[in-house]
Amino acid sequence: MSLLTALRLNMTNIADPAARHTGRYQAALDMAEYADSHGFTAVSGEEHHLAATGWLPSPLILAAAIAGRTRRLRISINALIVPLYDPIRLAEDIAVLDNLALGRFSLVAGMGYRPEEYHAARKDWSQRGALMDHCLSVLLTAWRDEPFEYDGALINVTPKPHTRPHPIVFVGGMTAAAARRAARFGLPFSPPMAMPELAELYERELRSQGKQGFVYHPENGSTVTLVHADPDQAWARYGGFIMNEAAEYSSWKQARVPRPNEIPAASVQELRGLNNVEILTPAQLLGQIRRGRKEVVVNPLIGGLPIDEGWATLQLLVDEVLPRV
Repeated sequence: MSLLTALRLNMTNIADPAARHTGRYQAALDMAEYADSHGFTAVSGEEHHLAATGWLPSPLILAAAIAGRTRRLRISINALIVPLYDPIRLAEDIAVLDNLALGRFSLVAGMGYRPEEYHAARKDWSQRGALMDHCLSVLLTAWRDEPFEYDGALINVTPKPHTRPHPIVFVGGMTAAAARRAARFGLPFSPPMAMPELAELYERELRSQGKQGFVYHPENGSTVTLVHADPDQAWARYGGFIMNEAAEYSSWKQARVPRPNEIPAASVQELRGLNNVEILTPAQLLGQIRRGRKEVVVNPLIGGLPIDEGWATLQLLVDEVLPRV
């Protein structure tokens, strides 16, 4: 049976401006190396800015560090807020990263949903759709072998990516506009969960433009799994840390901007019932896998979870689950 196992490193911590992050970043690299040596499929992170929990603001830098510590893992950013970047510099950074990773890198291009992030990057929130289109167009052109005209001058971005014609770039989103954008650029579409109507729209748009593509979404949406011998005990110990991340994410809700996991939880008990994070015994997880589950995503540093506890859940997955799959 083929099982996709992914290590999610979004680097959330306790919501304290005095919190230290150095040890957690060092642990993240060690965990990525450990996952790589024990057959994990992928490692991922996603971009946010100005977060009280320190939610990863520089995913390209972390991805490059992980590339240097691993040899087989796919490295993915889910998602990169591309309108916040200078497109030429972003094309260069991704090309260098793809060379470091020997083609193991991919990204989901997202627009983001927080005006504060646009303000901090001196970008116009009201123009985010146009900024997204411009950045994607420049990226795809810059990675070609020939020079191109940019703002009135002929330029040639170097180096070119290791992956030809370019690394895998998904267009993320939960709207018809996102699905149409992916089709227009001939890029794969990645909603955060199964959204059949958007998938059908994307495929119709592809056909109408004579382009090819595909839809990918995580099997269990945005669910994160932790493994523990006693889930009730684990929720008592881990619940506050899991809540740190969930509470901040909920606080970012924007009117008319759809996101996954929108239902807020007022307590750890409510959060447990939402199933955005699940804590399973090895036997429970193995049972699900034997009944057809194909993906497991583990976030061993979620919300400031102590590093030793994070290692414990990761090692339990490796020692008690993966050898029996």
